[in-house]
Amino acid sequence: MERLRKFFAILGPGLITGAADDDPSGISTYSVAGASTGYTMLWLTLISTPMMAVIQGMCARISMVNGEGIAAIMRKRLPLWLAYGLAGLVIVANTFNLGADIGGMADAAHLVVRVPVDAFVFFFGVGLIAAQIWLPYAAIARLFKWLTLALLAYVITAFVVRPPWLHVFENFAVPRVHFDANWLSTMVGVLGTTITPYLFYWQSSLMVEEEKEAGKTTIAARRGTDEGSVRNMHADVNTGMIFSNLVAFFIIVTTASTLGARGRHDIATAQQAAEALRPLAGPFAELLFALGMVGTGFLAVPVLATSSAYVAAQTFRFREGLSEPLHRAPRFYGIIVCGVLLGIGMNLLKVDAIRALFWAAVLNGVAAVPLIALIVWLASSRKVMGDWVSSTAARVWGWATVALMGGATIGMFYFMAHPS
Repeated sequence: MERLRKFFAILGPGLITGAADDDPSGISTYSVAGASTGYTMLWLTLISTPMMAVIQGMCARISMVNGEGIAAIMRKRLPLWLAYGLAGLVIVANTFNLGADIGGMADAAHLVVRVPVDAFVFFFGVGLIAAQIWLPYAAIARLFKWLTLALLAYVITAFVVRPPWLHVFENFAVPRVHFDANWLSTMVGVLGTTITPYLFYWQSSLMVEEEKEAGKTTIAARRGTDEGSVRNMHADVNTGMIFSNLVAFFIIVTTASTLGARGRHDIATAQQAAEALRPLAGPFAELLFALGMVGTGFLAVPVLATSSAYVAAQTFRFREGLSEPLHRAPRFYGIIVCGVLLGIGMNLLKVDAIRALFWAAVLNGVAAVPLIALIVWLASSRKVMGDWVSSTAARVWGWATVALMGGATIGMFYFMAHPS
């Protein structure tokens, strides 16, 4: 019992990161994957778990050793044009993802409360801006994390509909790749919404925030780590990544067994996505779906907006941190506000929410490839990490992640340009 209590005590940034990873974009992308490709992408959840854990662990360790976020380290170690280009790519991807998430939340809420979608867009957007400026993120997470329990409905539904479990586990254990543009773009989307750039910066910056909270207010004071801290960090990160990928597995199984099995391969609306939960919830399917989308959105949108602010602050060297009051970090909070306002504006253009959520994941998958390569390079460098360089096994998993996501992206663009 004492060991269990200690284990739960060390859970923090990694678990929050894992929970935020199953955002509205993730729910939609996994739903599209299950409905359109059946069980054929389940093997991705198996291999993405160690890949995700390795990359997030590298991000955390880099910041623990150096005392600052990875965007600041990239600015120091890379040519400025490359550092600025990567920062711009991540901020654009985050903003598009953020807008898609707000739209997904609004569409899902509209299923339950027949208020115009645009009204929900404003309500969620303005509410999130106010919460991020005046509430610590920990308070937001405590308030809304219980709504994410609605995602357990996918786990329960998977057993209610009784899928062909032998077939499910065969697809889980045996990788198969289909060489066509739709399948490969869905693969890039699944990987992009799982191993996603904004989480790299968020994980890294949360480690710095925790050190600041402990009274280490300078880079010099935060620099360096110890075996116990690294061990606790990996336990936290691994738990979060396993949780994230378990949710992904069951969303794919549920939607493949319900929507896909009934020939509903194209999900274009929140109503259609919610249909996957009808075998469990009946007339309450829309409510369960809305709770999951809104709950994960309230966790993920602040992470997306704040991740962009961290990237900008560390790249262009201005004061950062959720622990800072508004008057001490106006540019940091200004970027958060601008990101959410741009997300609201994107929805006023009447972008289809489900498709936007899916393509946000694809964009993240494309953007992740060069970033992961740089993270593995930094984590492998003795100049950056000293005695805390990543192990050979971690480097192998890191470069395998680059190869898989890079290969899928190249294949996607190839088959888009050469349709059969």
